[in-house]
Amino acid sequence: MRVRLSQGIGGTAAHLILILFAITALFPLSLVAVNSVKTHREIVKNPLALPQTLDWENYSEAWEFGHFQQGFVNSIKLSGTAILTVLVCSSLAGYVLAGKKIRTWPLIMIYFMVAMTVPIQLFMFPLYYVFARLHLLGNVYAVGVVLAALNLPLAVFLMRSFFLNVPVELEEAAMIDGAGTLQLLLRVMLPLVSPGMITVAVIVGLQSWNEYLITSTFLQGQSNFTATLGFLSMNGTYTVDQGLMMAAAVIMIGPVIVFFVAVQRYFIDGLVSGALKG
Repeated sequence: MRVRLSQGIGGTAAHLILILFAITALFPLSLVAVNSVKTHREIVKNPLALPQTLDWENYSEAWEFGHFQQGFVNSIKLSGTAILTVLVCSSLAGYVLAGKKIRTWPLIMIYFMVAMTVPIQLFMFPLYYVFARLHLLGNVYAVGVVLAALNLPLAVFLMRSFFLNVPVELEEAAMIDGAGTLQLLLRVMLPLVSPGMITVAVIVGLQSWNEYLITSTFLQGQSNFTATLGFLSMNGTYTVDQGLMMAAAVIMIGPVIVFFVAVQRYFIDGLVSGALKG
């Protein structure tokens, strides 16, 4: 009886804490959504009040002034390049490092660990010089490769932990059946670590989509701006119209929320299964 009572109290306390966290996370988002259909005057008067009328023109003006049509195309190109590059490189590196197939694997692990601690600001000037010399300034795909390099160390560690969860006997059985290295990797190993690949893709995709420092430095020109840069370029010019800025914020975060809600189950499953070994 006491055990059931303590379990009930513990469960209620856990639910209350989760509800508190949910309110803390959702209240700012709902406030932005409500204010996105209000006029600037209504927001200044009382930002917590419900709108008297729905001003949908904020969205059309924000879409036009923020150049989001071109911005979303560039963001998709940038994030897609970063995700594809990271998945290919981290999968191959993780497979090799998990199986200890090379003698220098401890040194490579230390290298990736150190690489995660070095700030990107140290490489900005030489990287900008190389981009300028190669005429790559404004090239979305080249910047996507840079973002992939920044995310690669963490992705390698994650993929290595997923490959460690695959039984060695399964790999040996496939090799006995005559599978080559490429067949083993493509038809046996990668399908087994697909939750890890989804997890890595989500992490890299979100970071690339919201990235500012690298993109604002190397993507020069309005036509090369991502959606994030398009939104930030409105600061200063349109900050006098908070309704328009709120609508632009909803346009910015809407696709990210929808994408994360769609893949959250695979993302959480991947994190849990990848945490079994390290």
